[in-house]
Amino acid sequence: MRTGTLGPAQRAEALAAMAERELDVLVIGGGVVGAGTALDAVTRGLSTGLVEARDWASGTSSRSSKLIHGGLRYLEMLDFALVREALKERGLLLERLAPHLVKPVPFLYPLQHRGWERLYAGSGVALYDAMSMARGHGRGLPVHRHLSRRHALQVAPCLRKDALVGALQYYDAQVDDARFVANLVRTAAFYGAKVANRARVTGFLREGERVVGARVRDVEGGGEYEVRARQIVNATGVWTDDTQGMVGERGQFHVRASKGIHLVVPKDRIHSTTGLILRTEKSVLFVIPWGRHWIIGTTDTDWDLDKAHPAASSADIDYLLERVNSVLSVPLGRDDVQGVYAGLRPLLAGESDATSKLSREHTVAHPAPGLVVVAGGKYTTYRVMAKDAVDEAVHGLDQRVADCVTEETPLLGAEGYQALWNARARIAARTGLHVVRVEHLLNRYGSMAEEIFDLIAADPALGAPLRAADDYLRAEVVYAASHEGARHLDDVLTRRTRISIETFDRGTRSAREAAELMAPVLGWDEDRIAREVEHYDKRVEAERESQLQPDDLTADAARLGAPDIVPLT
Repeated sequence: MRTGTLGPAQRAEALAAMAERELDVLVIGGGVVGAGTALDAVTRGLSTGLVEARDWASGTSSRSSKLIHGGLRYLEMLDFALVREALKERGLLLERLAPHLVKPVPFLYPLQHRGWERLYAGSGVALYDAMSMARGHGRGLPVHRHLSRRHALQVAPCLRKDALVGALQYYDAQVDDARFVANLVRTAAFYGAKVANRARVTGFLREGERVVGARVRDVEGGGEYEVRARQIVNATGVWTDDTQGMVGERGQFHVRASKGIHLVVPKDRIHSTTGLILRTEKSVLFVIPWGRHWIIGTTDTDWDLDKAHPAASSADIDYLLERVNSVLSVPLGRDDVQGVYAGLRPLLAGESDATSKLSREHTVAHPAPGLVVVAGGKYTTYRVMAKDAVDEAVHGLDQRVADCVTEETPLLGAEGYQALWNARARIAARTGLHVVRVEHLLNRYGSMAEEIFDLIAADPALGAPLRAADDYLRAEVVYAASHEGARHLDDVLTRRTRISIETFDRGTRSAREAAELMAPVLGWDEDRIAREVEHYDKRVEAERESQLQPDDLTADAARLGAPDIVPLT
């Protein structure tokens, strides 16, 4: 029976199966591109494996602006192909592939100059809408509209009256990025991929010039595996150069890391019914609706320090507060910030001056026989990157392989979502949950929410919210460990839920309760529970300390004061 369950037993079985017989494709890297590549490969009928050294989406793919968008600012750069491609993907995700996870979100763009700016910006937004609808994937979103200053202030009373002369409003889409990746991985597993997180590639197997497999270490259980594959795909994002270094091959390009930080503030701190997009001297700044919160970001600075735990400095936080306060009638202060997170964008950089322009476009290469590398790109276009990577791998398989079908393959939870959404009042009556809770679950799990309802039916205590994070039910913590591959407390509080950035205590008051809920699923004793809670507390303490430091160097040193709960070395 096919299953998308990622529990401890399935992980152990996957590692054993990958070592047992040669795969067609082994994907290294459990971010959105790696997970998408595994799904693409397995749905073409290829035997597929996916390994990730840490947790699913633990790098860049859980620390984005959480937007699925065409990249309105790329129109200004005349990069029409990138925008067209991204708009098509946005439409597919909204309408077909993941309507339970990807949702429309409105943005207001304040105009600061009379006459020419409305014409200039309005033409760009009109082109954005037209390009979306021309591909047949934009009908799910309202078209943009022009607003007078008076109307704009009714929509967004938070704005200072002298900060705008009028406004434009348009729509894009948003997603819980880490949840989306976990869903991608589960969907790949459902179609037959063997997947394992906390499984680190320590080296490659070679026969002459050809790469024929990888050495994989189970960083939890300590076992070592030799996984042989006819083609390996390196989809490790900002770690691309490190992974390539294990092969000993000179790369055809390099990946540079650019740090972006985001602030999370409570909904009541910014009085608005719409998100905001603001111009800065370097790029744009978003204020994004996020449940009972706002996400404010982002920055864009070079980062050459620790890749696993990029740190936000005091200067980063001050920069965002200063920029957003320039338009707010009631300014935000440090005390208003509930959460802070930092992520790294993988940007392509060529080796010569002629190709040194950093790019958000992606590249696929075949640097050695048996090895494909895919890098760059943006979250929205992950599916195209995955398709291109598998297309390249297929060239080395010397057999006829089916074409990509992921454009027609909904993620788990998408099928039946709309029917359950229409029946949410009846579901609430059946389960005893408030209809708002049912809506919350449907928008996180889609039709798989029925599995959460089953947990609550078996143990009604799981239908209660967490005491210090009442946006989430106790059942969701159990489900994260039993079905979604969560191995540690940090996985649940940071990625399966967003408690770590959505509460002022950063999840420390929920840590013990969550660890006790995970314990029966993962076989933890009291000592292990205490260790998980202690590690989480130290991580939060180190992050808070890093955010008081004046620059990247001191912030990085402070953040590294909390070691990983499972060392990779």
